[in-house]
Order: sequence, then structure tokens, then C-alpha cells
Amino acid sequence: MSPTAQEREAVLEGVEPADIADTKKWFAEAIGTFVLVMGGVGTAVLAGEKVGPLGVALAFGLSLLVLVYAIGPVSGCHVNPAVTVGQLMMGRLSPMSAAGYIVSQAIGGLLAGLVLFAIAKNLPSYDRASSGLGANGWGEHSPSAVTGPGGEVVIQEGYGMAAMIIVEVMLTALLVFVVLAATDRISEIPQAGLAIGFTLAVIHLIAIPVDNTSVNPARSLAVAPYQDGAMGQLWAFILFPLIGGVLGALLYGMLFGRSRELQA
Repeated sequence: MSPTAQEREAVLEGVEPADIADTKKWFAEAIGTFVLVMGGVGTAVLAGEKVGPLGVALAFGLSLLVLVYAIGPVSGCHVNPAVTVGQLMMGRLSPMSAAGYIVSQAIGGLLAGLVLFAIAKNLPSYDRASSGLGANGWGEHSPSAVTGPGGEVVIQEGYGMAAMIIVEVMLTALLVFVVLAATDRISEIPQAGLAIGFTLAVIHLIAIPVDNTSVNPARSLAVAPYQDGAMGQLWAFILFPLIGGVLGALLYGMLFGRSRELQA
């Protein structure tokens, strides 16, 4: 839940909202992002061949669902810079607090990527060049690209940049819209985790074949350094999810009519 949603719920129930220090919120965001990357990308890297795209999508969705209830009461469970930008636009965070959220998410993601790479390379058959580490990409780095027998030579490129831009902007906007709407005071806030978690799972089912699904710059940053060619395309998986986050917040504001009412 967003901090503002919690404050509003407390006001409706006549309870004084808890005053949680920003440092605790940032620490919770770092832990949450670490868990999300390990749960989602970890499943893709370590068990992807066994569970398939459906299993990976559920791993992301269920990880986020659990985190909403685990750290939501502390930080609002953004675990995603695009969500934080959306919350900032709605006035639910101050700029300073939002910056702390984003830095914490990046740190948590990078630590998860480091741990995941350490686990993956411990398998003798793991080859960084051919196996990668679940990074995002388009063209020759798209999951739909056709490679040769060794997995290193690309015979046919996968989905192009245009497809990547469309899915990242559109699906990130959907995710941020659902987060903002599900935590609005006129919604059933206790059920927000279900809506948000399953939305992320559906998003992955759509976008995994296109670019391995980002919709989260911290997730992309976490593993890009460990996959050949991923760093050159990383900028896109930071820029376009953030654009999608802004779009989702604007759509939420248009439909719900919410303004910058409370500061978290």
C-alpha cells in the first residue's frame, strides 16, 4: 500500500496514523526489491526451463503480492522506481523521500543481481555468454531471437525496439495505474496485494517473449551487468518504464480525480 493510502484508511477508522521514519521506509524498499529480483529473476534463471514463462510470471506476481503485505505497512511497497514516480506525481511522497526510495531500490536490486550471479555461475554448465542472467533486451537480445546450436550466434532477431517501447510504456502504465487505484481510499485496500500481484503476473505473461519484461528499472539494472550486450540497452529499460509510470499516474488522476492532497 502507498503511505498515503494507509494514512487515509487510518483517518477513516479514527486511528492516528503511525509516523515511520524515511530511513526505515528506504531500508524496507531495499529489502523488498532484493526479494522481488531474487523471486522473479531468480526463478527465470535457476528454474526457467522447468517452470516455463507461466511459472516465471507467477513468481514475479506472487513475490510482489507477498511483499505488499510484508513491507506495505512500512514503505508502501513500491519496489519499483516507476511506481515511486507515480506516487510522487500524486503527492503521496516528497521529492526527497522519493529520491531515497529510488536509490534504495537500485541498491537492493544490484545486491540481488550479485547474489543471483554468484549462485548461477556455481553451476559447472552455466555459461554467461549463452545463458545470460535474465536481462531485458530487444532485437538480437530479445527472448524470441533465434540462435544457433551453441546459443551464441543469432540467426534471426526477435522483437524490435518499437515492440519493446510499446509494451514497456503500456504495461508499466497499467501496473502504476493499478497500484494507485487499488490503494485509493475508495477501494478495498486490504485486497490491494491480490490486484497488484496478479497484475504483475499478467504483465509478464504478455511481455516475456518480447523483452523479458522490465516495467521496473531496478529489476533491469539488477542483472544487466552480468549479461553480454545488456548494458548497451539498459537505458531503454530505465527510460520507458518511467514514462509509463508517469502515464499511469496521469490516467489515474483523470479517472479518479485525485489531486496532490497529502504528503507521505
